[in-house]
Amino acid sequence: MQRRIKVLFVIPSLRAGGAERVMSFLAENINKNQFEARLLVIGSEESKSYCITSIPVIFLGKDRVRDGIFSIFRYLSDFKPDIVISAIAHLNNFMALLSLLFPQIKFVGRETIVRTGVLNYTNRNYKPSILSRFLQQIQKSYLDAIICQSNDMKHDLLHNYGYPEDKLFVLNNPVTKNFVLKDRIKRNTKVKKQFITIGRLVKQKGYLRILSALAQLEIAFHYTIIGNGDEKELIYDYIKSKNLEDKVTHINFTDNVQLYLAKSDLYLQGSYVEGFPNALLESCAVGTPVLAFEALGGISEIVQEGINGFTANDESDFLQKLTIALEKEWDAKQINHSVTSRYSEEIILDKYEVFFLKLYKNLI
Repeated sequence: MQRRIKVLFVIPSLRAGGAERVMSFLAENINKNQFEARLLVIGSEESKSYCITSIPVIFLGKDRVRDGIFSIFRYLSDFKPDIVISAIAHLNNFMALLSLLFPQIKFVGRETIVRTGVLNYTNRNYKPSILSRFLQQIQKSYLDAIICQSNDMKHDLLHNYGYPEDKLFVLNNPVTKNFVLKDRIKRNTKVKKQFITIGRLVKQKGYLRILSALAQLEIAFHYTIIGNGDEKELIYDYIKSKNLEDKVTHINFTDNVQLYLAKSDLYLQGSYVEGFPNALLESCAVGTPVLAFEALGGISEIVQEGINGFTANDESDFLQKLTIALEKEWDAKQINHSVTSRYSEEIILDKYEVFFLKLYKNLI
């Protein structure tokens, strides 16, 4: 009997976050008859938000990625994986350097954001340092493959950063079976409309432009924000400045996202840039339509205009589309099908398994 292919997933932490959730899901659910998967976490077990029981999880207990490099080296020497896949840019940089010491292992980096999109929304004329350019060159040269979550991400790395096309592979995020279709949507103009956004409270997520638009609404509504982050106080102050305290509820964290999405009439996304937004997928899987500002990072791939939601190019357009969305008779099953037919966990897991098999057999 042929031995299983050893795949080591490496992430900085198991805190609540899109990269952490997707990587741990892949590690735990990849075909166990073909693959022996393990999850290596740089951080400590005390900070974990996800419970994983079906595969070995190793916590290095380090505060920073660079503090864990020697521990990672020792673990690679002991476990001897066939494939190592890491996520988040600074970790990918270090793994690319380590690949020089393990030529027999296939090293894969998973990108999490469209880099040029970050520079655009921060309005920075960014000039990479010598070290940054060196690390980018190490990634391009020594990683065997780079996984892009969206076509936007692949286009950015290819055309703006000069990554070789034969190393770039688009593998989208999965929508898991944890999110099930809610009951049929019943439109009632007399009931207070329920809006929701899920994500870190950081500038990238564009909460202030959502709140600015909602402050102009003349209908009764309630807006739920789920997430935590550095801009929490700034967002709170903005809510007060717009007299929205009675219309907004903030929840730091919940393990019952399905319930909140199902109770909502519309999912709102203000992001300036994304990788491939999980919350957008999950809202559609539940049957709740979405309204998102146009931005790089797979949004245009996920949103099918008038089928599962709308995109808006500015605040004025956002308000107009919001009105249209609230008046429209949505089909929850159609919304669900729009994402599950393309991004179900079975479809995405199969694509990852095919990718790993090809990589192991030197077909990539």
